[in-house]
Amino acid sequence: MSGATEHKPAGFDAVVRYLLTKRPELTSIDPDLDLVENRILDSLGFVNFLYVLEEQTGEEILMEHVTPSDFRTINSIRKRFFHESE
Repeated sequence: MSGATEHKPAGFDAVVRYLLTKRPELTSIDPDLDLVENRILDSLGFVNFLYVLEEQTGEEILMEHVTPSDFRTINSIRKRFFHESE
């Protein structure tokens, strides 16, 4: 039985691919780009984004355990939810 890998890189890539669908004119997203200011992530799509993020991490995201800055950039999402550094 494996189970040693909790967060597969494919999950993070799936999150980035999801965000790219919000701005089809982009081919990539700078890891430090503010997702809110650049309208990649907005309040209307936030619930769907949470669903994608939970699905890809395999963990429920409790709002009392996160802050808005956790969702602000690709790097902050990677660090907070995929426990990876840059």
